[in-house]
Amino acid sequence: MKIPINIPIIGKEEINEVRDVLVENSLTSAANSGGKRVQEFEKLLSSFVKSKYAVAVNSGTAALQAALYSLDIKQGDEVLLPSFTFVATANSVVSVGAKPVFVDILKENYTMDPDDLRKKITKKSKAIIPVHLYGNMSYMNELSEVANKYNLEIIEDAAQSLGTTYKGKHSGTFSKLGCFSLYAAKVMTSGEGGAIVTNDKNLFEKLRKIRNHGMLHGYDTRILGLNLRLPEINAAIAKVQMKKLGSFLKQRQKNAIALTELLSDLDIVIPHERKGERVNWYLFTIAIKNRNKIMKKLNSKGIGATAYYSIPVHKTPFYNTKQNLDVTDWAASSVLSLPVHPLVSKQDLELISKAMHKAVKT
Repeated sequence: MKIPINIPIIGKEEINEVRDVLVENSLTSAANSGGKRVQEFEKLLSSFVKSKYAVAVNSGTAALQAALYSLDIKQGDEVLLPSFTFVATANSVVSVGAKPVFVDILKENYTMDPDDLRKKITKKSKAIIPVHLYGNMSYMNELSEVANKYNLEIIEDAAQSLGTTYKGKHSGTFSKLGCFSLYAAKVMTSGEGGAIVTNDKNLFEKLRKIRNHGMLHGYDTRILGLNLRLPEINAAIAKVQMKKLGSFLKQRQKNAIALTELLSDLDIVIPHERKGERVNWYLFTIAIKNRNKIMKKLNSKGIGATAYYSIPVHKTPFYNTKQNLDVTDWAASSVLSLPVHPLVSKQDLELISKAMHKAVKT
């Protein structure tokens, strides 16, 4: 694709940091606090989102797993989550022995529907995982009310929403635990990686053990843990990327505003920020009729228009629950994400607009 949907932006600074790791021969650390660069990245992340603590791990999936383990979610427990998400959200629940219960989404921003959530709660419900999809903030005030009423924990799947805020408060910080992904296609990357943020000291200390085989001082396993550590090479990349994140987000917003104006005359649903919300524009996701036909036409022009997620989790062969989730099913057949990452130029946006207008009107 001439204009990919997302692309990692790696410069000399990241390359130099990685080279330093190799020269120092400090590839990883099994210390409870992690390696030097892991600690530096964690401090930068917690400072950015204004949390007390951050724990770096080796993927966004690992972040969700560790969060679930830290809250003692286990066999027989039910965890409520949207089906309209990347499958990792559900897989993390299954991996700890719990059962995912799928909740429908809101048409306006593709995040969890608080009303449908209420209908799905049972005596076995233990936690809710709202997903801030495409960078859109879930309705955390309403979801928190439900959680408080039924004594449920919340883990925010903020994998796609690093930098998104609502009334100045960052995604991932509306609950005890927020989980981020640093995968190559995200707004910033470590190649592979993830992190959990929290203000709870006990959970912070527990998470550090969980990511490192349950150990505190080495060979003294105290709780169940796995190898979820973030290598120093990845942390080195993440450390530099954190310092660039602000400029990345500004360019994404600039591109999203420009693309909104270019497409405003078309009969499509254009994404927007709700009052008080500032989206990170990880994905600029429209809803459109004849989605597959339009996507094929754009792809033929070298535009990396992509459908996230054309098969919702509850309809995948592994889960196949045969649930009726009306808005989820509508979104799966209607949404199309367009490139707005920082390397998308003004000319690229005009090309996208021209191709969109031609595709919609033919």
